[in-house]
Amino acid sequence: MRRYHRPDLVLLGAIIALLGIGFIMVYSSSAVRGYIQFDDPYHFLKAESIWVSLGLLAMFVSYRVDLQMLRRFAKPALYIAIVLLVAVKVPGLGRRVNGADRWIGLGPLSIQPSEVIKLSMVLVMAHLLALNPHKIQSFRRGVLPVLGLMGLIAGLIMLQPDLGTTLVIAATTFFMLIAAGAKTSHILGLGGSGLGLVVAAIAAAPYRMRRIFAFLDPWADPLGNGYQTIQALLALGPGGLFGLGLGQSRQKFLYLPENHTDFIFAMIGEELGFVGATLVVMLFFLFAWRGFRVAMRSEDVFSGLLAVGLTAMISIQAMINMGVVSGVLPVTGITLPFISYGGTSLVFTMLGVGVLLRISREIR
Repeated sequence: MRRYHRPDLVLLGAIIALLGIGFIMVYSSSAVRGYIQFDDPYHFLKAESIWVSLGLLAMFVSYRVDLQMLRRFAKPALYIAIVLLVAVKVPGLGRRVNGADRWIGLGPLSIQPSEVIKLSMVLVMAHLLALNPHKIQSFRRGVLPVLGLMGLIAGLIMLQPDLGTTLVIAATTFFMLIAAGAKTSHILGLGGSGLGLVVAAIAAAPYRMRRIFAFLDPWADPLGNGYQTIQALLALGPGGLFGLGLGQSRQKFLYLPENHTDFIFAMIGEELGFVGATLVVMLFFLFAWRGFRVAMRSEDVFSGLLAVGLTAMISIQAMINMGVVSGVLPVTGITLPFISYGGTSLVFTMLGVGVLLRISREIR
């Protein structure tokens, strides 16, 4: 018999705090864009209210679902997600945004299948690794099937193309293999091979090479590939210690592209300063700590691996996003969990944390 008690309230508090900061910053960073594009400064705030409400509902629903029942639906969910990944290439169904086929159009709504596949992948990999835990010591019988699944998913996502999401999936798989007990030699080999594949993927696409050069010296092309990085730094720098003040951003006057989605962390640094940005970073560290703590205290292998995968997936995505905005990593189109303007990403992230809270309810 499983013992149930309250979920991890510290973990829940970190999630709600990040969600609240995101809700405020989406309005602050998008008001000018909403007024210019839609003659309504509250346009994005209204949409964000809907997405946040759907996300909270999704979290509540997934929190109430029994983990063993969820495990039985892992494979069907993965098959559906793979079909959706293929569907983005179907003419008339897939939508191209900024040169990438990452969306499926359903009337006024759009679904991003890569967000669906991330959650499905973590579920299936936790299931596979928990079936026969002793097999993980064998590369052929334990590690290779997981790599095959990851390779299929990564290949479909790279066809969109979307290197950022592929890196998140690969890093999450890496963490789950470590947690499952894979041999150190296998882990080191996979790490070296993965690095080689990333280098090859960058070298194969001229636009990615331009992004690398812009990352190394953004001022060499200030009006082209280096523009976003420079504008993000021009937002973070003037923010100083305490920021310009909430709503006082200068970059939101259409200087910084994607300021309410991929680059919203720059708006936090500009308006709330080093203190505000540090608070967000610490909340993500708190989320990661409590999430991995839940994994270590789980009472069965599947729940523990699922908690590792969910925590790693969200934390890695946050690290990549903040690294891009601060100029530590090359530009890649990836949102900041809980905080960036919502949609499929927010709803499925909240679905995942609902499952994580469910696991925390069942730990010792």
